[in-house]
Parts: sequence; C-alpha cells; structure tokens
Amino acid sequence: MAAAAATTTASMVATGGDWYLGVDLSTQQMKAMVIDDNLNVIHETNVKFDNDLPEFGTQNGVHVQSDKITVTTPVLLWVKAMDLLLERLKAANLDLSKLKSLSGSGQQHGSVYWKDGASQTLKNMPADHSLHQILQSSFSVTDSPIWMDSSTTEECRQLEKCVGGPQKLADITGSRAYERFTGNQIAKIIKKNPDEYKKTERISLVSSFTASLFLGNYAAIDYSDGSGMNLMDIRAHEWSQQCLDACGPDLKGKLGIPLPSHSILGSISPYFVKRFGFNSECKVIAFTGDNPASLAGMRLQQGDIAVSLGTSDTVFLWIQDPKPTLQGHVFCNPVDSDAYMALICFKNGSLTRERIRDERASSSWDEFAKALKATSPGNNGNIGFYFDVMEITPVAIGVHRFNDRNLKAVCLMQVSNFSEETEIRAVIESQMLAKRSYAEKLGYKVLKETRVLATGGASSNTHILQVLADVFNAPVYTIDTTNSACLGSAYRAKHGLEAASGQSFANSVKMAVSPKLAVKPNCEAEKVRARLRGRERSSECAYLTGFNNSPPLLSS
Repeated sequence: MAAAAATTTASMVATGGDWYLGVDLSTQQMKAMVIDDNLNVIHETNVKFDNDLPEFGTQNGVHVQSDKITVTTPVLLWVKAMDLLLERLKAANLDLSKLKSLSGSGQQHGSVYWKDGASQTLKNMPADHSLHQILQSSFSVTDSPIWMDSSTTEECRQLEKCVGGPQKLADITGSRAYERFTGNQIAKIIKKNPDEYKKTERISLVSSFTASLFLGNYAAIDYSDGSGMNLMDIRAHEWSQQCLDACGPDLKGKLGIPLPSHSILGSISPYFVKRFGFNSECKVIAFTGDNPASLAGMRLQQGDIAVSLGTSDTVFLWIQDPKPTLQGHVFCNPVDSDAYMALICFKNGSLTRERIRDERASSSWDEFAKALKATSPGNNGNIGFYFDVMEITPVAIGVHRFNDRNLKAVCLMQVSNFSEETEIRAVIESQMLAKRSYAEKLGYKVLKETRVLATGGASSNTHILQVLADVFNAPVYTIDTTNSACLGSAYRAKHGLEAASGQSFANSVKMAVSPKLAVKPNCEAEKVRARLRGRERSSECAYLTGFNNSPPLLSS
C-alpha cells in the first residue's frame, strides 16, 4: 500500500480556535483538508484509489466495461477509501475533537444505491469495525455509475420526449438530457436491473453518500448537486414530478427531500467520535458536487466569472436570472440559495492554442506574445473558428476564417489564410468571445464590479489574459485552484454554521487570501468589443449553417 501524500503546516500545533474539515471524493482519489478559524490550511491528505486500494482493480479510479461506454466504480472502494483517509488523519496526530463542522463534495452525477435495511446499519455502526466491514452488504447496486458513463442515450431521448423536448427539459432542470446525468442512469437501472431497483431503499449522489457515512443516516441531496440530475426543478428547488415519472416509479421516496446547500444535517455519528476522536457536537453540513464546491473554493461572487484555461476550457458563472439553453448547464448556487451558477465547457482549449503557436510562432510563446501585441483588439475585422476536435459548445468541427469584406457580403465566403499575426489574435479572440457569448445566453451579465478569475496553464500568459480582459471589459485576476473542491468544502463547513444567523458566504471567507490582479481591460478595446461580438455571432451562424449548405471542412 502506497504512502499517503500529507501536508501539515509548521504552525499546526500552535493553531488555536476551531477547525473545519473538507472532504472531496473525486474520480481518482479521496482528499481531506483541515482549516482553522482564519481559513489557514493546517493539514491535507489523500487516498489514491489505484495505488492505495489495488485490490479493486481500477484504472484511473474506474472500471470501463467491454462496451467502452459503461463506466463504473465499486461503491465499496469509496467506503474503504473513507476508512483509510480517516486513519491517515488520525495517524497525523491531529486533534479531531477541535473540528467544529465538516462538509464535502463528490464527483457530480454518480449515484449510490442503498439496500433495504441499510439505514439501520448506518445508525448502529460498531466502533470496533471498519466502515468497509460494516457496510459490506448494504448496497443493492455494487458498481456505481459515474459521470464518465455514456451508455444512456436511449433514456435521454425518452426523458426529453416525455417532458416536451430538450429545451423544455433544460427550462425545468437547467440542462438538456445528458447521458451522465443521474436521472438517466437511474432509468437505465430500472429498465435493465428491476430487481436491484426494487431492493433499493435510498438513492444517494456521491456527495450525499459520503455525507451519509459521516451522519450515520441518510443525508439529503443538496439543491446544487441535485440540479445536475435532470430531475430537479431548479426554480422551485424540488423534484419535478414530470421528470420523476419519466424515469421510473416510486423515485421521489427513494431520493428524499432536497435541502439548501448550507443546511446543517445534524451531528456526526457516534461511530466517528468513538473510533477517531471527533467531537460529538461536530456538525455535518450538506455535501455538494465537485463543481459547485469549486465555485465556493474560488469564492466567486455575484457578477464574477471564473475561466479555467486548460486542455479543455471551462467557465464558471454566478448568475441571478438563469436562461437555460441547449449548451451549458445551470445549477442552483451552492453558497446562495437565491442565486444560480452555470458551467460551460469548451473542448478546444490549450491544445488548439498550442497548435497555432507551433505553426505560426515557431513553437515560441514569446513570439506568440509579440504577435498579439502587434495586432489591435478587433483584429482589423478578421475573425475565425478553431475547432480542431469536435466542439461541444457549439457542436461543430473545422477551422474557418472571415475578414471584414466577407462579413459584408450577402453570402459568406471563406478566407483561405491569415497572416501569422492575424491568425494568432484570431484564435485567442474567438475563444474568449465564445466564452462571453455563451455565458450571456445563459443569463450572465457583466457588472461594474465583475471580476474574471483565471486559472489553468494559460493563466500564466498575461498576453492571453489581456484579450480575456478586453473581451469581458473587466479586470482579470489569477487564483490558485489546487484542490479547490476540497478547500471549498472546508469553507462551506464553516459557512454552514454561520448561515443560520444570516451571515453570507462572502463574509464567512473574507479572511482568505485574495486573488492577484493580473491585467486590466484596455480602454480602446471597449470601442470595438460590441461590434466584434456582433460579427462573431453572425459568422458563427453562417458557419453552423454550413456556408450556403456546404458541409464545413477542416482547413488550415
């Protein structure tokens, strides 16, 4: 068994006051982070599934079945990981009695199926046995479907048909039907394994499953993670009966009543008090999904947008008045029950930027930066689309370029090539314009106080960030998002106790380290931004309709 990666600050022994625990159950590992009243991280550790629990035979934390589209994880792996994680916290000589509350997160969309009678097992766990031993026979489905599964296309189409189409489903639940979403996974189990479903007493998400272990009872699904199931009415904050009926019988009772994400679920199970030394008054705050927890870890506020510039680019939004579309997802906000968050993914991220760098800037980021500086915002009317692989926002593939003359024409014609400098600005501007365009389609509004929080590999490139700032007409800050879901869970543990007295999440975490200002928007850029965004929408429309009904081809 591999040794854990654990970090403890030198000041841990001297740290006074209360502590808070955040736990994150992700695809490949389970992590724990302890913070103090001043939001300092005083200890963190993890359990890596493949290395630490090889007996389960996972690869990257999962089992990919022979059809290549069914992807699961043994639920008992997660249970045993919890045993090992807590043993490692105890072995670090942490005084777990100082923990005032805990919360956590789990990979979104995955589901756990508790067998009839499991609730009594949870309520009566003997402290001289491991969780793995106690819960060995407590699950009706032993291999949990997770977010990587894409085997439920038939169930997705059926759900959309039952509610009146994909847009109607998005209007209700915040997203069109997705194969990985929990409702469709449940529908597949009901259809293909009806006996397992009949034996199921409770269905948890990965997040509420982990909370249930700490609570010693079934934990409620929170609003935020629950809105990633294609089952919840995101405005009413309750299950949509229409969606439940489309998925299967008796589902409402098996899911339980969802609760606000800051809810105090109760005190920790006596099992953890006796076995690991937790304080009996330690409160369990509702767990949520990893993406909502990351929003908390990044401390987004109203009007903010977080942009992760990685292999795929991901945009996190804080929105007040959501307008669900067929692209992106709208979830209930994990730190403000009156607000929402949105998530948009773009497949063509850093690999596309790097290809243009290699082809047009001699594989040099310095040369790439010079080209960006040599061109002005708006790129003199030149704009392009760079979808090296099949994009999901929008669904399209190809590389196509337009110039000012083409866009004035009745029938748009492709430009076969751009100069090196024009090409470099075109790929960055088009990517950033798409982020703003799709964000606004979901209801996002740039406010006077808006901040853009940049993360990921490309966030170290100030010239790329300058384009991002110019497109959003807002300052760009950089933040460290390492273990942001786990850190966000620890923050939420603290806020959950304070929310009862009306304290906002922002006030609860005001002592955390502030993001670092990277760039401010160019004043001149604002003059061309609106026109450029209009051109981007016009050219995208032409692109997606196939250039006068001709199929879009990959060109360079």
